[in-house]
Amino acid sequence: MDYTQLSDAEINRQFMPRLAVPDHEAWLADHAALSETARRTLPCHLDVAYGDTALQRLDIFPAVRGPAPVLVYFHGGYWRALDKSTYSLLALSLAPAGIATVLVNYDLCPAVTLDDIVGQTIASLAWTYRNGAAYGCDPQRLYVSGNSAGAHLAAMALAQAWSARGLPTDLVKGACCITGIYDLAPVLRIDANAEIRLEPDMVARNSPLSLPLPAKPPVIVAVGGDETPLWIKQSTDYAAMLRGHGVPTELMIVPGTHHFSVTRSLADPEGALPKAIRRQIGV
Repeated sequence: MDYTQLSDAEINRQFMPRLAVPDHEAWLADHAALSETARRTLPCHLDVAYGDTALQRLDIFPAVRGPAPVLVYFHGGYWRALDKSTYSLLALSLAPAGIATVLVNYDLCPAVTLDDIVGQTIASLAWTYRNGAAYGCDPQRLYVSGNSAGAHLAAMALAQAWSARGLPTDLVKGACCITGIYDLAPVLRIDANAEIRLEPDMVARNSPLSLPLPAKPPVIVAVGGDETPLWIKQSTDYAAMLRGHGVPTELMIVPGTHHFSVTRSLADPEGALPKAIRRQIGV
């Protein structure tokens, strides 16, 4: 899309979810409360290091039985905010179903660049593949997911040439990208870019919409039906690109949900997203 035809005000309205959802803090507080319940009631290994910096840490929630398929999840926050602890809630629906959950933290902008963050999250997946068995994870059944900026990171995992890192080409067996952004061109013009520090030369190499796909595992592309039109278009365009490359793709436009409420169902075993994830993984 040619975003030059839109004003800066319209770009911000379409691509700043916290502007589109005025009560977003209440939704994030609800996420945090559910996630605290998950950490209090489920077995977990917290703040396991996968890299050298303080934020290169991950939380592991083993499944009820192992070795189990593992879902590696990246949090949102436009690469500059939030924390893995906000999304421990995912384990409430996945652990009882026999799926291990790994929640990843990464260094945040402006302390680092998006290039750095992509590198860290790729390192977290390599770490999980190589070390997850010690925590009840089956490295041969590794899936990725994330919301918002985390969905972008999950999509970047699909674009990696894993064999060049000494890992299986099909390391990622499937993905669920939730309310993501896949063409980063508009990020250059949003107010949050003062912290993100995205530069024009970073856009092409970090936009999953235009990157090759060395492997073609199945992908769920989910977005809230009440999101702004251009945010929804990011998901429909990405799903169309995946299908055009022969990727088995399920597009879910979840009715009655916005950028923050769409992730709320992740805690509910009967929610649309957990059901879709379980169906993809086959449990």
